[in-house]
Amino acid sequence: MYKFKLSSILLVLVPLLTFCSSAGPGDNGIVFEGETGFSQQVRIPPIPSEAEFCGERVPLEYFDVMESFKREITGLSYFHGTMIYTMQLDNRYGPVIKKILKEEGVPEDLYYICIAESGLQPVVSPANAAGYWQFLAGTAREYGLVVDSEVDERYNIEKSTMAAAAYFKKAYAEFGSWTMAAASYNTGFKNVRYRMDIQSEDNYYDMQFLEETGRYVFRALAFKIVLSNRETYGFHLDEEDLYKPLEYKEVEVSGPVANWSDFSRRHNTNFKVLKIYNQWIRANQMDNKAGRKFIVQIPVEGFREGK
Repeated sequence: MYKFKLSSILLVLVPLLTFCSSAGPGDNGIVFEGETGFSQQVRIPPIPSEAEFCGERVPLEYFDVMESFKREITGLSYFHGTMIYTMQLDNRYGPVIKKILKEEGVPEDLYYICIAESGLQPVVSPANAAGYWQFLAGTAREYGLVVDSEVDERYNIEKSTMAAAAYFKKAYAEFGSWTMAAASYNTGFKNVRYRMDIQSEDNYYDMQFLEETGRYVFRALAFKIVLSNRETYGFHLDEEDLYKPLEYKEVEVSGPVANWSDFSRRHNTNFKVLKIYNQWIRANQMDNKAGRKFIVQIPVEGFREGK
């Protein structure tokens, strides 16, 4: 649960700067020329006075926790273009991912870790972590995902979410806290255990991490707050602005596919659209020598045209 304090909405006024060609240098030696003016108003966004993540209370009464939380919410509130795109994708993929997390027995709030990792996009990090949940190849295989030059299930939303849920359950069993499990998703089991041992702490909000991990849970929490309260943060999106969930039928493939483009045409679509539905396809053919079964999502007739 979270509550908003109206008193937390602070107004920062940037004074009007008057540019005068006759002005001499100021105390700092800076000279502005011209008659144009500039004015801008920037506000600290609403900050909840209470919040929880994965059912675990966030101790916002601590100044360091509140400052970290405020930093992430402020950053997202003014990241306008990216946040709008995230909100559009959230409408498409959020229900799918949350449903799987619930079915797998982990808190739905972990969905916001996925957003913090990839923005719900099939991206690759500088460290070669890939897909919606940003698994490294070795870790992905450890949790049952196929990763090769033709198929990479890190880009399969359903399967990668089940793999992430398996990771979180293992981490929760290790650390006894979903918040710590989330932190370990960023920095690894060994690093979390090492820091717990040398600091004699077991609470994320009381521990010192490297900056990325120290901001990690707060960033996920900020996504939760902003996406759950769009208009409070100034994002006024109409229903038609949001991306519709993809509609599809399923086709099972257990053998090779000589050419995915030909496969697409046989199912009344094209390779471009097939890839939008099945980002895990990483080449235009699939030998599938192991004879694995894959579920291919085929767009329903008329969906592309908005019918």
